[in-house]
Amino acid sequence: MRRSWLNICAQEPVIADKGYDSDAFVQEIRATGAKVVIPPRSNRKTKRRYDRELYRTRNLVERFFNRIKHFRRVSTRYDKLADSYLAFASLACAFGPIVNVNSA
Repeated sequence: MRRSWLNICAQEPVIADKGYDSDAFVQEIRATGAKVVIPPRSNRKTKRRYDRELYRTRNLVERFFNRIKHFRRVSTRYDKLADSYLAFASLACAFGPIVNVNSA
């Protein structure tokens, strides 16, 4: 039996953007018992309801990962050992809000 990533996240909400709004994908998520949090595309004839508050958390997570990608060492994974990488990634997360990564 092929294990799908959907089997792993059963009973958890699956949050995705409009690019994943297909009937087949939504049915597969619902078959696992997970909550679907995907906004409908604008060209849908029947709009599907979704939890807007939960969808907003997706934006926070995306901005967080975009922010730590500015630390070149994290995005290119210079560190060979997982512990070293995790240590610097933790530092990047801690100092990310303090350091202005957009300045030259």
